[in-house]
Amino acid sequence: MNVFPIAPAESRYLWFLIPVVVILLGAIAVLVTSVRGAQASRFEIRADGLRLDGDLYGRLVPKSQLRVDLARRVDLGRDEELRPRWRRMGTGLPGYQAGWFRLRNGEKALLYLTDRSRAVYIPTTAGYSLLLSPADPDGFLSRLRSVLRS
Repeated sequence: MNVFPIAPAESRYLWFLIPVVVILLGAIAVLVTSVRGAQASRFEIRADGLRLDGDLYGRLVPKSQLRVDLARRVDLGRDEELRPRWRRMGTGLPGYQAGWFRLRNGEKALLYLTDRSRAVYIPTTAGYSLLLSPADPDGFLSRLRSVLRS
């Protein structure tokens, strides 16, 4: 029996694997961050505004931009105009939506949404609204109004 090994590949053709591996690792990191955000996101009501923490879309929305007087609890099963329609840049996992979306009414919104039946809608003066799922929507709205009302 005669055995002939394969001719060695030129190393220049293997360099294309480096960007592929980097892209795959980046995608895995974003997925892990999103899954973690679905469990660990939180909303901090502060004297200077509303702090959204949890994943890539976290930020401080200044008090001056929040329309607390128009904030309300919503059930997206009934309030069809506020349902997310198109994801612009965000996460869309089963049971968790976060990031920038367009709502059915055409409005731009930043979402941190897990429970569509117990959501809170908060318009802003910055050209977008917030759709959030706090564990206690009524308590959240009450505290939001008491701390941030001008």
